[in-house]
Amino acid sequence: MPEENNQYTFENPEYRKTYWHTCSHVMAQAVKRLWPEVKLAIGPSIDEGWYYDMDAPFAFTPEHLEQIEAEMKKICKEKLKLERFELPREEALKFMEEKGEPFKVELIQDLPADAHISFYKQGEFTDLCAGPHLDSTGRIKGNALKLTACNAAYWRGDSSRETLQRIYGIAFPKKDELDEYLARIEEAKKRDHRKLGRELGLFMLREEGPGFPFFLPKGMTLKNTLLDYWRQVHKKYGYVEISTPIILNRQLWERSGHWDHYKENMYTTVIDGEDYAIKPMNCPGGMLVYASEPHSYRDLPLRVGEIGLVHRHELSGALHGLFRVRCFSQDDAHVFMTREQMKDVIQETVRLFDEVYSTFGLSYTIELSTMPEDHIGTVEEWEHNQDILKNAITDMGKDFVINEGDGAFYGPKLDFHLADSLGRTWQCGTIQLDSQLPERFELEYIGEDGQKHRPVMIHRVVLGSIERFIGVITEHFAGAFPAWLAPVQVKLLPITDRAADYAAQIAATLDKAGFRVEVDGRNEKIGKKIREATLEKIPYMLVVGDRDMENGTVSVRLRSGEDLGAMSLSDFQAKLKEAVDTKARD
Repeated sequence: MPEENNQYTFENPEYRKTYWHTCSHVMAQAVKRLWPEVKLAIGPSIDEGWYYDMDAPFAFTPEHLEQIEAEMKKICKEKLKLERFELPREEALKFMEEKGEPFKVELIQDLPADAHISFYKQGEFTDLCAGPHLDSTGRIKGNALKLTACNAAYWRGDSSRETLQRIYGIAFPKKDELDEYLARIEEAKKRDHRKLGRELGLFMLREEGPGFPFFLPKGMTLKNTLLDYWRQVHKKYGYVEISTPIILNRQLWERSGHWDHYKENMYTTVIDGEDYAIKPMNCPGGMLVYASEPHSYRDLPLRVGEIGLVHRHELSGALHGLFRVRCFSQDDAHVFMTREQMKDVIQETVRLFDEVYSTFGLSYTIELSTMPEDHIGTVEEWEHNQDILKNAITDMGKDFVINEGDGAFYGPKLDFHLADSLGRTWQCGTIQLDSQLPERFELEYIGEDGQKHRPVMIHRVVLGSIERFIGVITEHFAGAFPAWLAPVQVKLLPITDRAADYAAQIAATLDKAGFRVEVDGRNEKIGKKIREATLEKIPYMLVVGDRDMENGTVSVRLRSGEDLGAMSLSDFQAKLKEAVDTKARD
């Protein structure tokens, strides 16, 4: 296995996966050496590293992880050969029963009776595994691995089953790569939107409503500013805005297909003896709006947007700040069009996405998600629509990768994965091409030939969940939002009580001009006021004292610590207006 070959470097995702999977076996071996009574479940590689689920008679602590790490390094130095072998199912069952591994036994029991089961052996340790693996534990650099966390996990993801402990780890071929990764993780912790949300007074989460976020005054200012921008962009691209009910009856959801394909994620209720559902998506309401009046080919494409409040049932263990919630606003839009307009509409939508994402300094990659097993419509329709999406993107000079079988149940889609300032990716935007719901809802338009025709449509979001997008940009900007988006754009800091009235007059002037401004009128030293305003990540601080009062100026400081010196209020207003109007980023 020559390491100079790119096939055997981390540039190859398959090698990276194999490396991390082997690390999971090394970790399991270390645990079994230290505590033989621990029972092993599963230990796959994941996007960043690996984890292993285990059943231990005690709770793993950071001190335990240090012990496991040390033992892993010993195993790496031992350069144990990994050997694959197979056993018939019955022999494999007996083998794992004798080892006292009940979770492995259950996994084998789920396999066909005539199956030959593969195992990997390294030294005294043998694990049930399909592989592949490195050929030796010596391939793993012991000084470049780290166990990063431990938390609870249900066996097989079933909340009615055993609660196990999941240990996570990461490893790289070189120590400096591990150091770089750990530094990035530390920076991510500082940017955690849950932490910044508390510190900046943006939102809160309460045990009275798990997964249902509360937006606080500054958070609402941020959210409304974001939505104002969304409306400006969509007006420019010819969208009209609607609002549809939050609760609609079962018959509608059966007609749309959600009742059969999405019911486990829907909240339901009964009104006047009839089943209703709280909407998990806005689409069916949009269908009814389109069907409420006749349409001509001259009306198409018809671009209809909605900031709709939706609710989706998520398992409590999956909830995570604003990233995974049970209630959120989605910037849905539906574009109804003729078949001849499909490619142009998709490309127009991508241009809108480009404009929005570039405003926030977010780049993206695109995935084409194809037909899932659980779908409606014919294979031929799916393949045709997939080709339309492919051609629209490639003709724009954009690349994409295939995400096999992950389309919506009604159509293929393009998913936009945004890269933030730390290089992390977030799936926010999507364009879903749909010829099924227009059929189910019998949507029509009168064509140029005077006959009735069926439109096609796209479902699309650019921000996705507004709550989740706020979480993303909070971490992307580390809470230091650009001036146009910041909940408070300017803070007046009077040096003495004598300057308090002057500060209030300036604040009133800025407020009248439409800027968001606060005054720190506390009887505190100016150094403390500056430090606290900096921690609040306010873009501009205006320090005013006796000299400013005499000269009719303000002394401008940036949250970065840069001192711009004294300037007239009109000059500062012009500077701030330019930053807001151009949506400049720091």
